[in-house]
Amino acid sequence: MDKKRVAVPLVCHGHSRPVVDLFYSPVTPDGFFLISASKDSTPMLRNGETGDWIGTFEGHKGAVWSCCLDTNALYAATASADFTAKVWDAITGDVKHSFEHKHIVRSCAFSEGANLLLTGGMEKFLRIYDLNRPDAPPREVDKCPGSVRTVAWLHSDQTILSSCTDIGGVRLWDVRSGEIVRTLDTKSSVTSAEVSQDGRYITTCDGTSVKFWDANYFGLVKSYEMPCTVESASLEPKYGNKFVAGGEDMWVRVFDFHTGEEIACNKGHHGPVHCVRFSPGGESYASGSEDGTIRIWQTGPLTQEENETAAAATTASTGKLKAAGTGAEEVSQKMEGFHIADEGKAKEEVTNA
Repeated sequence: MDKKRVAVPLVCHGHSRPVVDLFYSPVTPDGFFLISASKDSTPMLRNGETGDWIGTFEGHKGAVWSCCLDTNALYAATASADFTAKVWDAITGDVKHSFEHKHIVRSCAFSEGANLLLTGGMEKFLRIYDLNRPDAPPREVDKCPGSVRTVAWLHSDQTILSSCTDIGGVRLWDVRSGEIVRTLDTKSSVTSAEVSQDGRYITTCDGTSVKFWDANYFGLVKSYEMPCTVESASLEPKYGNKFVAGGEDMWVRVFDFHTGEEIACNKGHHGPVHCVRFSPGGESYASGSEDGTIRIWQTGPLTQEENETAAAATTASTGKLKAAGTGAEEVSQKMEGFHIADEGKAKEEVTNA
């Protein structure tokens, strides 16, 4: 049995500079969507299943470091080196709100109900914007020990997670008090922090290590050494039996969550891999690279254990996927007014590598 099969990804072109962040929406009535952040200053929205380009968000004047979508994929948020974080209408591409900062904004995240936007960056502040009152001053948490690299919400928006570019560890903040309630210690600075879909685990990358933490009790569950310095890792959301990691050696690797054994090694990128993320159903995962491309890799056949677990749900799941394609076409039609910088360049086709 050849476990390390060769995967042929969908290759998504369009960005002219490195892709530094990726974010999948949950499954919506119109399918699920993928947004990408790039140093070329133009975030892009795609059909999450096929990788087909839907639209480009125009308005930033510097590299975009972070991006996210709300639960219904109706709004997008981006964090940029132009000292702003922006909230966009994901149907029309229009800017809804632009929040000025005093330095580079490195990360952003919508709250669960999408009524709050969390940002962090080089100012060493965490800011919480009330999107129902966008003109009101944000709430600021000013005790960050370094420049903020990543932010995330957990515990139904009662806790904030943040990491810094220049010091190790992940800090967990109580939203009500604004105080650090726990620090997850790491040797190196944390370049990626993801809260699992079920809220059970926090997945972090620091140096050559991928760690999994209990998101409720904050204990270290597992820690695996990787073959190279890794920038990003993502846990498979449906069963949690595998995780994907990417970094300096340009390869995208899949590992067994329970044993740390390498299951697959996908080659194709021509530069370091800056970000990896699983799709919401776990049927594929995306990688973004220094080479300016996004590659969408199929997870492949389920294991016997996964097949047994999924047997009852297979029919419903397949039906959803078919509906997702149709919904994405409808959304594409709705988005005819989407702002496009270079129509010829943007309407690229997604080709097989």
